[in-house]
Amino acid sequence: MADPIRHSKVLILGAGPAGYTAALYAARAELKPVVLAGPEPGGQLTTTTEVENYPGYPKGITGPVMMDNFRDQAERFGTETVYDLANEVELSQRPFRVVGDSGIYTCDALIIATGASAKYLGLPNEQRLRNKGVTACATCDGSFFRGQNVAVIGGGDTAMEEATYLTRMCASVHLIHRRDSFRASKVMQRRVLDNPKITVHWNRAVKDVLGDDGVTGLKLASTVGGSDEQLDVTGMFLAIGHEPNSKPFRGLIDMDEQGYIKIAKPGTTYTNVPGVFVSGDVADRVYRQAISAAGTGCMAAIDAERWLAEHG
Repeated sequence: MADPIRHSKVLILGAGPAGYTAALYAARAELKPVVLAGPEPGGQLTTTTEVENYPGYPKGITGPVMMDNFRDQAERFGTETVYDLANEVELSQRPFRVVGDSGIYTCDALIIATGASAKYLGLPNEQRLRNKGVTACATCDGSFFRGQNVAVIGGGDTAMEEATYLTRMCASVHLIHRRDSFRASKVMQRRVLDNPKITVHWNRAVKDVLGDDGVTGLKLASTVGGSDEQLDVTGMFLAIGHEPNSKPFRGLIDMDEQGYIKIAKPGTTYTNVPGVFVSGDVADRVYRQAISAAGTGCMAAIDAERWLAEHG
C-alpha cells in the first residue's frame, strides 16, 4: 500500500519556537499550516529546565511547559501537528514534496525551522547530567550559577564569549582547551587572558563529569602526556559549536560552509528557492535564543502568506 499523500498550503518543518510561531501566524491567516514535529518536538527548549529570559514569564517557566503552550496556541487557530520526521525533500518544482517516516507531504510554501543542535563531548555522565550542571548556553543558564565556580569547554570565539559572560555572575571561570593556543580572534583571546576571574587550562580534555544529582567536578586528562587531575566546579558549559539540522536540504538550497541556510534577501526569511522560507537556529549562527527564533518564525509566516498571495 502506498504511503498517504497529505497536501497543505504551508508546511512547517520543526516544532520549536520558530516553527510554532510560524504556525501561529500562518493559522491566523487561515492558511491551515501543518507542522512536522521532527525528532525533538518542542526543540532544544524541551531539554531545558527553567526559562527565565523569555518576556511575559516574570516567574520563569520550564522549557517543556513553554513549548506545550506554543503548540496549544498554534493549534487553537487550526494548526495541525504531525509527529513525523522529514527524511527526503524535493524542491525542484511546486508543490514541494517531503517524504517522512509515515507519509508523504506536499505544500505550496515551505518553512524550514529545523533548528540546530549543540555539540557535546559524548561522555556518558555528560548526558546524564544535562540540565543538572551541564549546559551548552551561558546566556540561557548562567544566572543559575551565580557565585559558583564553573568551567567552559572550547577554544573558539564562542568559548571566549561564554567565559567572559560568565565572569559577570560566577565566582571563577575555568576555560579548558585541548591545545596550547586558541583559534579565537585575537581580540576575544585578549579579553579572556586579561580577565583575572578566568583560569585557562591548556592541553586538557574532559575525561569525565563527576556528580550524582548535579555536577561536582571534572576529571581532566592531559593531551600531551601526564597524569589526570580533578577540577572542582558545579557547572560545565559546552562551547564547541552547534550543528544546524539542515542535512535533508544539502545540495537543494544555499548554505554556508557550516551548513546554516542562507538568507537570500537581507531582512527577510527568503531562501534562494522561491516559496521556501527559513527561520530559527538553522539559519542563525549568532544569537540562538528562543525569542530570536520566534521572531523569525513570525517573519517567515508573513513572508509565506504574502508570497502565496502574489503567486497563487
